[in-house]
Amino acid sequence: MPRRSATMLAATLLLIGLLCASVLMRVPYTEMSPGPTYNTLGEQEKKSGGSVPVIAISGHETYPTSGHLNMTTVQVTGAKYEPSLVSAVIGWLRRDVLVVPHDNVYPKGQTDKEAQQENAEQFASSEDSAKTAALKQLGIPVSTQIVVSSVVAGGPSEGKLHAGDRIVAVDGTPVTAKEQVAALVTKHKPGETVEFTVVPHTAAAGTGGPAGTNGAATDKAAEKKVAVTTGKASDGRAIVGILPGNDHTYPFTIDIGLQDVGGPSAGLMFSLGIVDKLTPGDLTGGKFVAGTGTISDEGEVGPIGGIQMKLIAARDKGAEYFMTPSENCSEAVKGTPGGLTLVKVDNLGGALKALDQIRSGNTSALPSCPG
Repeated sequence: MPRRSATMLAATLLLIGLLCASVLMRVPYTEMSPGPTYNTLGEQEKKSGGSVPVIAISGHETYPTSGHLNMTTVQVTGAKYEPSLVSAVIGWLRRDVLVVPHDNVYPKGQTDKEAQQENAEQFASSEDSAKTAALKQLGIPVSTQIVVSSVVAGGPSEGKLHAGDRIVAVDGTPVTAKEQVAALVTKHKPGETVEFTVVPHTAAAGTGGPAGTNGAATDKAAEKKVAVTTGKASDGRAIVGILPGNDHTYPFTIDIGLQDVGGPSAGLMFSLGIVDKLTPGDLTGGKFVAGTGTISDEGEVGPIGGIQMKLIAARDKGAEYFMTPSENCSEAVKGTPGGLTLVKVDNLGGALKALDQIRSGNTSALPSCPG
């Protein structure tokens, strides 16, 4: 075989080998793509047939709404999925796919089941904060109790404290914020005893009525003292192995009926949907507004992941404006699809003011992401 032909054959075989290797080689990345969007003012189809309101309110007067206040989602490949090198490169080149390191999405070998559980917990927490922020914005009273959110398996509190127990006091000091619990526990040295005053979760269910009712008296009668011997954290602090959290009681019922959605990023749009349903007129003036962002009980809006994919999802659905957490602005301006206006948001009050400007047509004054 002539030398030139042999060289070309060798090069061709090498190229074929490299192509095969790139197709077969798996790389530790996860792919994100635009997910569905849901109008918090509208309805969602049930798996069993029919539909239910995304936000249903009973026990309080509600008002007609129009337009869209759409929450946005991101679709993510599973924990076991690893794209080929070719697939990852193609994803990097596409605008509607985001390729990120696997551990950014599934840390420390997290499984699909663990990720789903975490996302469900975050979603439930965001629902609770969305309701709380919306009602506080409207001046509607919300009562808050500090509870045991979870107990660490094998920790000092296992078998003594339980998820759902209401924490009344620690060492006799009344507890009104979840941050107080850790502060009071860490005053101790490891091995010392902390005394919790709690209303057990079985007794707490159904109590805690409005001031002036027998709810407070019932709680007082159900209180009990629980002594926990502290353990030692890796940094030497005293710990008891619980995660404290907030449990809110509302004066009427607010149900959020979305299925198969997880994570904390819908909080802002849920709050806006609740406010719209509870106030006369409509917030959007019939416009199509989408957005994202976590929300705290006090209405502060926080950043989320996958902003570029959510922008594409909103644009493809027909959105004109996109509520953007201020901390996501720099990333959002790099991938804003044409025809979509970013609206920078720091808190629920600011989002409501921006909606008022959109409704009135005064869009030149909208807070925008610098770009």
